[in-house]
Amino acid sequence: MRAIVVERTGGPEVLAPADRADPVPGPGEVVIDVAAAGVNFIDIYHRSGHYKMPLPFTPGIEAAGTVTAVGPDVTGLSAGDLVASSDVRGAYAERAVIDADRAVPVPAALSAEDAAAAMLQGMTAHYLTHSTYAVQPGDTVLVHAAAGGMGLLLTQYVKLLGGRVIGTVSTPDKERLAREAGADEIVGYAGCAAAVRELTGGEGVPVVYDGVGKATFEDSLAALRRRGTLALYGAASGPVPPFDPARLAPSGSLFLTRPTLVHHIATREELTTRATDVLTRIARGELRLHIGRRYRLADARTAHEDLAGRRTTGKLLLLP
Repeated sequence: MRAIVVERTGGPEVLAPADRADPVPGPGEVVIDVAAAGVNFIDIYHRSGHYKMPLPFTPGIEAAGTVTAVGPDVTGLSAGDLVASSDVRGAYAERAVIDADRAVPVPAALSAEDAAAAMLQGMTAHYLTHSTYAVQPGDTVLVHAAAGGMGLLLTQYVKLLGGRVIGTVSTPDKERLAREAGADEIVGYAGCAAAVRELTGGEGVPVVYDGVGKATFEDSLAALRRRGTLALYGAASGPVPPFDPARLAPSGSLFLTRPTLVHHIATREELTTRATDVLTRIARGELRLHIGRRYRLADARTAHEDLAGRRTTGKLLLLP
């Protein structure tokens, strides 16, 4: 099979197509023919070495595809089933292995591309708006990068829960996409805290959903109301520098959290609850996906360059 292999960590140039042996499922595992793989910032962190991975490795943790082989001790899944997962081992390939208890059946109304585009970002948007800070009707929240794949889904979930969204974007085209997703107000990144204060009568917001990191961190804190929560779920612009938590007290007894999806789908029950909500809402048309670009497997380098360069909107997919 063809796969993308990282022999050494570094820039996008280390993403090299190669031939690899077809995977064989072990106990509790299934193999899928990958129909579509999601391209995510965590893939960049793995490729660059920011998150350590044993070398060599095939990147990608999110995919959807058809089960082709089932290992021992697997129940409930059979060859021919269409499944999706955000816990794939080596999704940037024609075939990949998934632990069976991490695979979710795809509803008949959804395509493999829809499922691949929905799993990681959809479940992240779910836990952020339901668990990290449970949005209440009437809440005004700040969503950074509101036209990105995460931002568009976060915006839609906040609106479904009765909230008002202030979104940050960098271009008129991105503003259009964010407004189509339901954003009520759009502001630029520069000076966004002051704009948020003005739009909330000086109070600030109860939560900021921030996947940008270093470039937005200070404004995110400054935009919060008393006892507000900064949900720092990513670092697209780089990691936040060392931070003295004593700063949170005079700013209003603020809460700062660095959540991650793995801890919110730790059990099979949590996984299926969040995935079912996301996939069902997409199937019903309550959540809309925006697949910004599709790339051939051999063009994984270009996909990483586009994502890191903020030249994209919505979700990026690799199509093996």
